[in-house]
Amino acid sequence: MMYRIQNKAEIIITADGSHTLYVPELEEHYHSINGAIEESLHIFINNGFEITDVNPVNVLEIGFGTGLNAFLTALKAEERNKKVFYTTIEKYPLPQDVTDVLNYETNDRGLFKQIHNAPWNCYCDITQHFTIRKIEADATKTIPEEKYNLIYFDAFAPNKQPEMWTREMFEKIFSFTSKSGVFVTYSAKGEVKRDLKSCGFNVELLPGPTGKRHIIRAVKKT
Repeated sequence: MMYRIQNKAEIIITADGSHTLYVPELEEHYHSINGAIEESLHIFINNGFEITDVNPVNVLEIGFGTGLNAFLTALKAEERNKKVFYTTIEKYPLPQDVTDVLNYETNDRGLFKQIHNAPWNCYCDITQHFTIRKIEADATKTIPEEKYNLIYFDAFAPNKQPEMWTREMFEKIFSFTSKSGVFVTYSAKGEVKRDLKSCGFNVELLPGPTGKRHIIRAVKKT
């Protein structure tokens, strides 16, 4: 997610026991209160990473936020023996005193901490299967002009961050998406769906995680 937290973020325990953050200024949570890990697994891993058939896979994440999507992707990369080059763009990184207490890795904090401790704006090998590049920048202005096989679009909701959900933004992402590349997001708004289609994506609505009816997955076929 990409928003500067002016006041101390509130840590919330979601329905599956995992943490999310609540931003009072936006009246918005970073993840679903019905289960932060469940939501990320369902949207980005099960309906994104798991359907990619390339190795290595080049991932672009819009909105690093708590690092949950990166962490779950790193775990899945190890499990699938798949090499991942993971680029994530975040304008306002969370402070360490917040990320240090998040409970996504309850038994061994090593991998999650490695991801957060990795230097910004350069590639960093976390494991033999997972290399991350965290870019501190505004994604509406800065996206590395590379080809990506998989895009995780995880900005705040369209009514909270409308500048992130424009047709121009999706056109830019389309231009950087490889053939057969996959775009996934939690939003199922009709306008988002129409804009993605108008850019050239094949768009489908999929069942959402607990508490959400649908999500969007789009594939570049041209």
